[in-house]
Amino acid sequence: MASGRVRGPTPRWGLAVGGAALFLLLLPAAAAQGCSQNTNRTCEECLKNVSCLWCNTDKACLDYPVTKILPPSSLCKLSSARWGVCWVNFEALTIALSVLGGALLLGVACCCCLCCCGRRRSRRPDKSDERAAREREERRVRQEERRAEMKSRHDEIRRKYGLFREENPYARFENN
Repeated sequence: MASGRVRGPTPRWGLAVGGAALFLLLLPAAAAQGCSQNTNRTCEECLKNVSCLWCNTDKACLDYPVTKILPPSSLCKLSSARWGVCWVNFEALTIALSVLGGALLLGVACCCCLCCCGRRRSRRPDKSDERAAREREERRVRQEERRAEMKSRHDEIRRKYGLFREENPYARFENN
């Protein structure tokens, strides 16, 4: 503090950000230099550098257009463009990824539908289930009524003909 300068805490991440920015600025220049050197060589040599694209028609090693997902046809046709590995062209890669993505989306949609429909079905009983339970209960009540009616008829007939059994035949004598 004697020198008059005020020193604050030094940001440690400032150096890392500066280094990363410098790396990103120098990367395209280094990649461009490496890709053009491998023209008229083999596909494997060209694709050792990740930022390079191999065109099979003119055996050229080109810079991959980072701003676009697929290389434009003016640069190289999709059927002859290679990136990453030499045995897969961009046309086959695009079709395969589209089919895989569609199947994945379809699977997720089916799982969501099954999950939602299953949850909705388990929350409340179906109207037909409710109706069947109500009919079962009504039949049970009617059956109980018929049983009680039949028992009273049978008891009446037994009393009429003197066949009615008391629960304890000696109960008459005990009450006198």
